[in-house]
Amino acid sequence: MHIRKRCAVTGGAGFLGSHLCERLLNDGHDVLCVDNFYTGSKRNIVHLLENPYFELFRHDITYPLYIEVDEIFNLACPASPIHYQTDPVQTTKVNVHGSINMLGLAKRVKAKIMQASTSEVYGDPKVHPQKESYWGHVNPVGPRSCYDEGKRCAETLFFDYHRQHGLRIKVARIFNTYGPRMHPNDGRVVSNFIVQALRDEPITIYGEGKQTRSFCYVDDLIEGFVRLMNSPEGFTGPVNLGNPGEFTIMELATKVREMTGSKSELVFKPLPQDDPVMRQPDISLAREVLGWEPRVVLDEGLRKTIDYFDDLLRSGDRPD
Repeated sequence: MHIRKRCAVTGGAGFLGSHLCERLLNDGHDVLCVDNFYTGSKRNIVHLLENPYFELFRHDITYPLYIEVDEIFNLACPASPIHYQTDPVQTTKVNVHGSINMLGLAKRVKAKIMQASTSEVYGDPKVHPQKESYWGHVNPVGPRSCYDEGKRCAETLFFDYHRQHGLRIKVARIFNTYGPRMHPNDGRVVSNFIVQALRDEPITIYGEGKQTRSFCYVDDLIEGFVRLMNSPEGFTGPVNLGNPGEFTIMELATKVREMTGSKSELVFKPLPQDDPVMRQPDISLAREVLGWEPRVVLDEGLRKTIDYFDDLLRSGDRPD
């Protein structure tokens, strides 16, 4: 028998949040999308507004929220360096104050709550690939610390609320994810390369392009979220969600240029401070407990993402 749950998605108008809202509606649930539109976009959720089971609420979760829900997916936070470094104090606040507010809400209404954490909790890792048991190698005072340490503190809060108050928590550590509805100006490598290639602008590679990333298509990640939230009560995570297929940045740039038929040249710039040299998830735990692994190969996912950005750029529509 299907049970219609009331689900809140903070950051619901963002890249991942909008896909999650869509999936939860398709699964037959009521969805409350909470977003302050700092990096989220109405464009991402406009097609959902006529759905009677979808509700949009403009709110900043650094302030308390009083709603009645069964499940909370806490995705609210700028997730690209350009955005989270624009206002680093606010980035820390949304991770710390925002988590406290959402955990307090979950405690009050006895809701289950999932935290969208990040592979950035591992910092510039000394262990490869990264397992959940690895504590990380993070600079606490660098330009990325507002995000890296903010997310680490959020995990701390989630587990302390779990131990102290018996809260039902789930923690997902998200590795590089891409797909339609990424912000064109977020500075992330996939969107950067695609937009530059489609415009025949120089493709910007930081360092020598030898650093590696693992790219997970958005639909695969959202499936992981749903499975994690529905996993047995005793399983809290943290659990890595990402694609273990590892590519160098140079390989990605070459692939995007070929797939777009671009005339872009490759230009090299200095590597940003504390930029991880390697990033690859060990997803053994997700396979074992959630029965989850990515299905979409890079070429297939890139094609869909390129088509999205091509339409966006041709329409001349602003993303925000």
